[in-house]
Amino acid sequence: MSAPLALAPAMADSLARWLEAQEALRGRAAHTITAYRDDVTAFLAFLGGYWAEPALPSNISRLGQPDMRAFAAAERGRGLSPRSLARRLSAVRGFLRWMADSHGLDLSPALSARGPRFARSLPRPLAREQARELLDQTASQHPEPWIAARDAAVLTLLYGSGLRISEALSLTGADWPMGETLRIKGKGGRERIVPVLPIARAAIADYLRQSPFETPREAPLFRGARGGALAGGVLRRAMVQSRQALGLPPSATPHALRHSFATHLLAAGGDLRTIQELLGHARLSTTQIYTGVDDARLAEIYRSAHPRS
Repeated sequence: MSAPLALAPAMADSLARWLEAQEALRGRAAHTITAYRDDVTAFLAFLGGYWAEPALPSNISRLGQPDMRAFAAAERGRGLSPRSLARRLSAVRGFLRWMADSHGLDLSPALSARGPRFARSLPRPLAREQARELLDQTASQHPEPWIAARDAAVLTLLYGSGLRISEALSLTGADWPMGETLRIKGKGGRERIVPVLPIARAAIADYLRQSPFETPREAPLFRGARGGALAGGVLRRAMVQSRQALGLPPSATPHALRHSFATHLLAAGGDLRTIQELLGHARLSTTQIYTGVDDARLAEIYRSAHPRS
């Protein structure tokens, strides 16, 4: 097979218009648009080499299942995981569906190609006692008291409200003081309302009392040591230090606190639809993974406690 060819101007224009539609009509986030561009560009560049001619709106209709399988094999051959390949093929199919609609093409043979199957890994939440110990450890481990209070405040918010790190760190002074709920703008621009527990509000208030920086409306709520926005890497390092001090596994990451929020709600009787809304998942199937976590824990308890095991 010859080397990949550069995208033809006509196809590059089609890709740009599809991405604009994804951003304007579907509200995709900037990093999602970048990932889509990379995925589809890789596919079109592959076709250029595989066909020995650029992929064009005029010849893309000849695309079939063998071409899709060849692309998947090439991507797997260079080390792409089944999960990453499935995501890449999903973006490619979205683009091809748009091409079919906007150019009046029949791309059903290519769109009918199956993607790779992969086992979805279960989240690894912390036990309730582990989560409490981790928050307590973080609140006391940094030699600078206001930084220790800051780290504990962010982690308490992740656990108490089910936030992603990026969502917590995007909060500004305009979000304070907080009431019992908080409006969050998450992935894909989707907004949701999450609860803010009294313990989380108290932790944030304690951090702000000790912080050496003012918090005007436009400034980041959580500050770095020099006053800029707190970086996620700083928080992850604090979590590493805390889990090592407590002997917790490497799976005890800041994101594990979000998993713990969902799992503990489910165990307490929360329904999946409500948890889906609180987490900001676009699909219920994403939330349903937590039922697997609950089943796995029940099986573990059964094996360890049943008298005949």
